[in-house]
Amino acid sequence: MKSLFKRLNDIFSLPYMAPALLLAITILAYGLFFWQLGFYWDDLPISWIRYQFGLGALVRYFSTNRPVWGLLYQITTRIFPDVPVYWQIFALFWRWVTAVLVWALIRQLWPGRRSLAFVISLLFLLYPGFNQQSGAFLYSHFFIVLSFLLFSWLLMLWSFRNPKRFWLLTIFSLCFSALNLWMMEYFFVLELFRPFIILYFVRMNDEDHRPSHAARRISLLWLPYLLVFLADVYWRLFIFNDQVYQTVLIPSLKTAPGATALELIKTIFSSLWVASVQAWIQAFHFPNPFVDGLRITFLYAVVVLFVFALCSFYLLSVLNKEESKNQKWWPILLGLVAMFLAGGPFWLINLPVTLGYPENRFTLPFMLGVSMLFAGLLQFIPARIRLFLCAAFVALAAGRQIWWADSFRRDWITQKNMFWQMTWRAPGLKPNTLVLVNQGALNYYADNSLAAALNWIYDPHPHSPEQIHYALFFPTNRIGNNLPELQAGLPIQYNYLVGMFNGNTSQVVAFYYQPPGCLRLLDPQLDPQNHFIPDESLMRAAAPLSSSAWITPDATADMPQVYGPEPAHGWCYYFERADLARQLGDWSRVVQLGDIAFHLSDYPNDPVERFVFIEGYAHESDWNQVKDLSLTSFRVSPSYVGPLLCKLLARIEREVPLSSDKESSLNQLRTKFQCLP
Repeated sequence: MKSLFKRLNDIFSLPYMAPALLLAITILAYGLFFWQLGFYWDDLPISWIRYQFGLGALVRYFSTNRPVWGLLYQITTRIFPDVPVYWQIFALFWRWVTAVLVWALIRQLWPGRRSLAFVISLLFLLYPGFNQQSGAFLYSHFFIVLSFLLFSWLLMLWSFRNPKRFWLLTIFSLCFSALNLWMMEYFFVLELFRPFIILYFVRMNDEDHRPSHAARRISLLWLPYLLVFLADVYWRLFIFNDQVYQTVLIPSLKTAPGATALELIKTIFSSLWVASVQAWIQAFHFPNPFVDGLRITFLYAVVVLFVFALCSFYLLSVLNKEESKNQKWWPILLGLVAMFLAGGPFWLINLPVTLGYPENRFTLPFMLGVSMLFAGLLQFIPARIRLFLCAAFVALAAGRQIWWADSFRRDWITQKNMFWQMTWRAPGLKPNTLVLVNQGALNYYADNSLAAALNWIYDPHPHSPEQIHYALFFPTNRIGNNLPELQAGLPIQYNYLVGMFNGNTSQVVAFYYQPPGCLRLLDPQLDPQNHFIPDESLMRAAAPLSSSAWITPDATADMPQVYGPEPAHGWCYYFERADLARQLGDWSRVVQLGDIAFHLSDYPNDPVERFVFIEGYAHESDWNQVKDLSLTSFRVSPSYVGPLLCKLLARIEREVPLSSDKESSLNQLRTKFQCLP
C-alpha cells in the first residue's frame, strides 16, 4: 500500500501534472454530454447567418458591433461546419487553455507556490458564476479572446525574465494585447491590470527598492502597452461607432454628478458581491433525485467524488514541496484590483452584473480576480484544512457545472422536438409570416434565436439576406415594441442586421408549446377561452390572430443538419399530422391517424390534443369514439375543458351533416357538459 501511495505521489508531483489534471477536470465538469449538446441563444443566429448566407453576411452582422471579433469567426467557421459536436470540443479546448494560462501566469508570479497556482487555476476553470459553457459556438470565441489577454501577460513576464529576448517577447505580447483590445469590450478594461502585475514583479525582483526607481521602471515597462491601449481607446471614440452599446455613465456624470456617483458606488459593490460570494454560493446547490432525476444526481455525485480525489492527491503531493509562503496578501490585493477593473465595461454602459441567464456572461471578466481573492484568503487557513476545503469547493463547482450541462442538453432536445413538430404540422409557411410562440418552454433561447432556426428551416435556399421571410416573437417580449398590439392589420418590421423582415399581424400563425404537451397551433375559435394557457403568456390574446391559411401542405421546410435525424414517431407526430389533415378537410386521414395514435404506448398530455380526433370521428360518423374521447377529455378538468368542448360541439353541429346519431350524441354530450343553448 505504501509503495502504491509513493508511486501516486511521484506521478502527481510531475512538473506538468497540473495541466493534465486541469484537462481531466475540464472534461468531467463540462464534457460528459458534449455529443448531446447543440446550439443555444446567439449560437443559432450567428451560425444561421454564416452557414446560410456566407462570409459576406457575417461581416455585415458584425459591422455594427465588434467588427474585428467578426474576423475571428471568419477563420473558425472556415474550419468547422455547422455541427454542434465540433464546436463543443473546440470550446472545451479553449476553456482548458485559459485555465492553463492562468496556472502558468501564477507560476511566474509566485514560482515556488505550486499549490496556489493550481488552486487559482481550478477556481478559475470551475467558476460557478458563469454557467454557459454549453453555448460552445459563441463562447469558444470569448475564451479565445481571453486567452489572448492572458497569454499577453504571460509573454510579458517571460520577457522580464529573459533580457536577451526581451523585445521579441514584448512584440508578441503587444500583438496579443492588441487582439484582445480590438476584438471585444468584455476584457478591455482588464488590460489595465497589467501595470499592477508589473508593479508586483518589480517589487519582488528589483534590488533597488527606492520608490522613484520603482516608478520609473514600471512606467518604462508599461509604456508600450499603454500606447497600444490608448490607440484602441482613440479608435473606439473617434473612428468606430458601436451601434449596439453606448456609454451612458459619462453623460450621466455631467448632468447629475452626485446622484450618478452614488448610484455607481452601489452598482460596483453590488456587482462585486454578486460576482464573488453569490456566484460561489451556487456551487452549494444540490440536485434533488425526485425533481432532477436519479441519473443526473448519480452523475453529479460521481463527478464531485472524482474531482475531489484528483485535487486532494495533487495538493497533498505538492504540499511539502512548497517554497516561500510569504506575501500572503498579494494574491488578495491583486485579486481585488482585477475584480474592480473587470466591471468597467458594464458599469460604463449601465448593464447589471447578475447571475441570471443570459446576463451571467458579464461575470466572465471577474473570474480571474475572484479566483485570486478566494485562493489568497484560503492561505490563512492551516495547510491540511485548506487542502481539503479547496478540493471540496472545486469538486462542488464541478458537480454544479455538469448539472447545468445536463439542463442545456435537455433544452436542446426540447427545442429540436419543437421544430420537428412544427414541420410535421406546417410542412410549409408562406413568406412574410409572423410566428408567435409562448415564452417559458425553453430556458436557453431568446425568440431572436428561434427566429434564426425558423428561417433556416423554412427558407433553406435563400436568394438574398436582405429580405428575411419569417420572424418569431414571444408576445411577452415584443408587445408594445416590435409588436405594437395583438390586433390584426398592424405592420411589423424587424431588423436581423443582415436583412429586414416585413410582415403584418394579419399574417400570423400562433403556437403554444408546453412540454410534455405537443406543439399546438392555436385555434382562433376555441383557444381565446382556453384556461390551460396562462394569462401571462398572452397566447390566449394572440389566438384570434392565428390562421392555418398561411400553412401550406407542400413540404418546403428542410431541417438543417444541426437538428439531426427525425425523431421516432410518437403521439405528437400523429397529433400534428392529424391537425394538418383537419386543416385540409381530409377527415378520413384524421381518423386513420387517430386509430394509430390511440393504440400507441404514448398518450396525450393535454386534453385539448384529443379535439382534432373528436372532430375527425364526428365527420366520419363514429359517434361512439366522439363520446368516449369527449368524456375522457372532460374528466381531466370539467371547469376548463367543458366550455371548450361546448364550443367544439357547436362547430361540429354547424359543419357535420344532419343525422339521428349526430343529434342524439350531441344532445347527450351538451347535457353532460352543461352547454348553454
